[in-house]
Amino acid sequence: MATDNVLGKFLKARRGQVPPSHADLPTSGRRRVAGLRREELARLAGISEPYLTRLEQGIDRHPSPQVLRALARALELDADATAYVLALAAPDPVRPSETEVTRDVHQLLDAWVDSPAYVRNRRFDVLAANKRARALAPMYEPGHNLARDMFLALEVRQLLTDWAEIAAQTAAALRAEADPRDPRTMALVAELEANEDFRRLWARHEARPSRDELKRFAHPVVGELSLRRQALTVGGAEEQVVIVYQALPGSPSEAALARLP
Repeated sequence: MATDNVLGKFLKARRGQVPPSHADLPTSGRRRVAGLRREELARLAGISEPYLTRLEQGIDRHPSPQVLRALARALELDADATAYVLALAAPDPVRPSETEVTRDVHQLLDAWVDSPAYVRNRRFDVLAANKRARALAPMYEPGHNLARDMFLALEVRQLLTDWAEIAAQTAAALRAEADPRDPRTMALVAELEANEDFRRLWARHEARPSRDELKRFAHPVVGELSLRRQALTVGGAEEQVVIVYQALPGSPSEAALARLP
């Protein structure tokens, strides 16, 4: 996630993922690229090829929202990826990731005695966690980074039943939520790119924020748990997210949660 040409690299990567047949373009004959040629994308988006070249090369970094939406349609981007590409071209300054969790939020976490809960920022640094979250997984200890542990910690791979799916979601969420202009984010991505799984997923240029979902754990002490993950924003701290896990009432997972040390 180097800041020299984030938008251009994204456009080029996603151009290579659109089959020509999706754009009613001929697929016969020799093609050097698997996806759209630059001139084909420019034509579909209604812009000139030289202008698209300047965008991909990082010469022009602030196209209008109208141009970006036209490119998003031509690239078949969904709503999440379209929002991401619009944010990439915004001239907003880098906002520091907030690291101070208020006393009220700490009290809220501790009040959820039956549910694992923690706070992270948009770079996926864990800022605070209640006792049950720390017992559920070592990655929820404050000071850990969820993306780093997801790809570099063997115990996390063993803990998450659907690790491959969750790892893909994590890479897409990190791209969508973290600020690519933040030096600490850049350093994190550079560190993770040494991992083959992360490097492959990151190369997809998928951008999809975290969603509420069912997550399955294979806990070494209490066994299998299926927990519903919910994300809550923190008022007055836009860079912070509260994550809460809940088990279905009366389920084996609820009983397993109660046995967490």
